Amino acid sequence: MDIILLIVAIICLLVGLAGAVLPLPGPPLSFVGLLALQFSKFAQFSENLLWVLGIVTLIVTILDYYVPIWGTKKFGGSKYGAWGSTIGLIVGMFFGPFGIFIGAFLGALVGELIAGSTSQQATKAAFGSFMGFLVGIVMKIALCVVMIWYAGKEIWNYFA
Repeated sequence: MDIILLIVAIICLLVGLAGAVLPLPGPPLSFVGLLALQFSKFAQFSENLLWVLGIVTLIVTILDYYVPIWGTKKFGGSKYGAWGSTIGLIVGMFFGPFGIFIGAFLGALVGELIAGSTSQQATKAAFGSFMGFLVGIVMKIALCVVMIWYAGKEIWNYFA
């Protein structure tokens, strides 16, 4: 059973890291990986660490939805830009790693143009949405890397 939990933990941690960029719930998946590891013989995290990482995971997950919207609005955009950015992100996934970033920007731009913004306003709003999207990705990657580091440290200590 411990080996299964270890495998589940590693899969969740790695898929969570990928989900920090892809439209998957990255940090929550990584946190599930930590919990799976906690229930195995390979790691014993402190209760405080699990609570802190759980709360930070919840906060980052909530912020991930609001930061791109905030960025779009801060730069004069609308909900069309935020929706366009999300749709562009999903379509961009099919065009490789850079497709995600380009798709998010172009989606926001098209969304703003559909909303009736001038090209200058749409570009500014698309930039805001893109910046919010990048901030969200950086937050998620950082949190997932921290969780992977703690997991790796525990696994290393077990086998060392």
